[in-house]
Amino acid sequence: MKLTNKRIFIIEDDPKNLTIMEILLRQCNAQTQFERWGRDTVSRLLKFAPVDLILLDLNFPNNVTGYDIYDAIRQVPALASIPVVAVSASDASTAIPKTQAKGFAGFIGKPIDILVFPQQIAAVMDGKQIWQGF
Repeated sequence: MKLTNKRIFIIEDDPKNLTIMEILLRQCNAQTQFERWGRDTVSRLLKFAPVDLILLDLNFPNNVTGYDIYDAIRQVPALASIPVVAVSASDASTAIPKTQAKGFAGFIGKPIDILVFPQQIAAVMDGKQIWQGF
């Protein structure tokens, strides 16, 4: 698996989803860090740098969206080129076109498939895009 020593930052407010993603990525020897609410994302990303990939939920409490967080990340030159993959339970038929238009590197629908999730992440690390809705 091509995730050994890759640095992956997860922005996810649901503890179960966060735990599943962290376990799967760490089993593949990736290094992970997370932010649960999207409030301190930019500062935490900068502290965790260099970051190879960002996994971003699209739905957060208090009217914050993953799109807002994505925009904030892209405004920081040091973070602007890091691939971002949406990992969300949002309706794929509307979220995929929106994430594509924004410039995301992919969309993985929830619930994630634990058997293919590491391969999907490895594919994005290889420069491919993943558009997988459920």
